[in-house]
Amino acid sequence: MTVPPLPRLMFETQVRHALLEDLGRAGDITTDAIIPPTETAKTALVARKAGVVAGLDVALLAFQLVDPTIKVQIEKPDGSRLAKHDAIATISGSVRGILTAERVALNFIGHLSGVASATRNVVDAVAGTKARIICTRKTIPGLRNLQKYAVRVGGGFNHRFGLDDAVLIKDNHIAAAGGIKPAVERARAVIGHLVKIELEVDTLDQLAEALEHGVDAVLLDNMDAPTLRRAVAMVAGRAVTEASGRITRETVPEIAAAGVDLISSGWITHSAPILDLGLDIA
Repeated sequence: MTVPPLPRLMFETQVRHALLEDLGRAGDITTDAIIPPTETAKTALVARKAGVVAGLDVALLAFQLVDPTIKVQIEKPDGSRLAKHDAIATISGSVRGILTAERVALNFIGHLSGVASATRNVVDAVAGTKARIICTRKTIPGLRNLQKYAVRVGGGFNHRFGLDDAVLIKDNHIAAAGGIKPAVERARAVIGHLVKIELEVDTLDQLAEALEHGVDAVLLDNMDAPTLRRAVAMVAGRAVTEASGRITRETVPEIAAAGVDLISSGWITHSAPILDLGLDIA
């Protein structure tokens, strides 16, 4: 599946802010002192570890915002599987511009490629089942659109982007409303006709009550595999089933085998390790 690139408009502000944070009040005093303004070079963005590349456009924008004359040639576009030592892109032009933008560019692409790589690792673990791996709202503030893009690049799918996407009634909503019935009824009374309702359940008794009220999806929270299988049988196609809790590369195959439609994971965005990438001057 090819994931469409994000329009530059959607991430330019983030890259500008990151560059301004790094440049501080006096600019890159190290590079400006050492490198003549006319010096040029060709550099290679290289994988130092296997993984999946994501965020290349974001990283390259950092170079071009610092110096619009910098040229880029992409070798491995977003979504490409990388082997160690693979060249991802060639960046050529002003050495000053390249070195000044280097860290911001690597911060973005290293993190986003880490998210894509973590997602792909889990997606590969459920191959052959119907389960889709989805992310959550557990994202770094200010980077949600980019992290959710990286999840898609890694073969996953997106849950809600924000609180306004859909109704997700969780345990605290139920407790505050006085039960499942009043929570669902109050939500249904005010939402638009295109908005769906998902309800979090911890037990099969709660699931039975949720199904009585015709919710669109059920979040099966922290259920073991045998309970998940019973839950899927109870639902019998009447709602979308989402498993959540304790999702790892090791546990996810058994969860997927229970027959759920979706498996949501927060760690693929909030705790994914960076993918080690480097910029080498030829």
